[in-house]
Amino acid sequence: MDYTSSIEAALKAERPKYTAIAAGRRHTIGLRSDGTVTAVGDHKVGQCDVSSWRDIVAIAAGNVHMATNTGNAHTIGLTSHGTVVAVGWNKHEQCEVSDWRNIVAIAAGWRRTVGLKSDGTVIAVGRNNEGECDVSSWRDMVAVAAGDWHTAGLKSDGTVTIVGNNQYGQCDVSGWSDIVEVAAGYLHTVGLTSGGTVVAVGGNKHGQCEVSNWRGITAIAAGSNHTIGLQSDGTVVAVGWNKYDQCNVGNWSDIVAIAAGCAHTLGIKSDGTVVVVGDNEYGQCDVRGWCG
Repeated sequence: MDYTSSIEAALKAERPKYTAIAAGRRHTIGLRSDGTVTAVGDHKVGQCDVSSWRDIVAIAAGNVHMATNTGNAHTIGLTSHGTVVAVGWNKHEQCEVSDWRNIVAIAAGWRRTVGLKSDGTVIAVGRNNEGECDVSSWRDMVAVAAGDWHTAGLKSDGTVTIVGNNQYGQCDVSGWSDIVEVAAGYLHTVGLTSGGTVVAVGGNKHGQCEVSNWRGITAIAAGSNHTIGLQSDGTVVAVGWNKYDQCNVGNWSDIVAIAAGCAHTLGIKSDGTVVVVGDNEYGQCDVRGWCG
């Protein structure tokens, strides 16, 4: 290796890698290994004002289905101290999280924010027109997920509890068991079992629930109308709405984490770089400069 190449390699090795990603309707958030956060995409309500964040360990982006009267979103960050920061759209007080403490996981839906506390209880703020924030009675939770109008909680026994809109059966999870991860889209809910299989309920207009044949899955993500699965070999599978090529992930490899926005899909590679496909109307896919 020549001198110039050695310097470039050293600089790349020192550069913080991306460890987590989150996707909203029109923006994308990236968490670096040094606890800082970056964002690209629509910024009209301040949802990308994350450059001052520090000591962040998890991120979430408010997602929403693609409609002419939607698009505003918010962004959430969990600090290593168990507190939460938020920027962006706050019409329904979904960013009023400054007094939260002892939080270990977060989720962001349309117009609301959900937090999992260290004692297994859950709190939520924001729009509650359909009971999507009615989580105060939840106990023994280990993970949370937020769709547009419904909120899911994963219990330590592998079962799932859901509140909110159930017009399309997206809350019909009473028969689920042995679940290790849950994801929520616009009108569907997805669960990953400990055996690497996937279950889904809810709206299936675009085939977003056609996951029964998936095997060897290690992580899941749900966009508004598409579902993503990360396989144990680092490849990715996708089903559902593909108008913007958001399901064109068949050539991805060496992926270690995934995320799904309204109509775009993201993956982190083992070297800490980020790949993306899908709708880029607002620059939410402009991650070429996000290098490990």
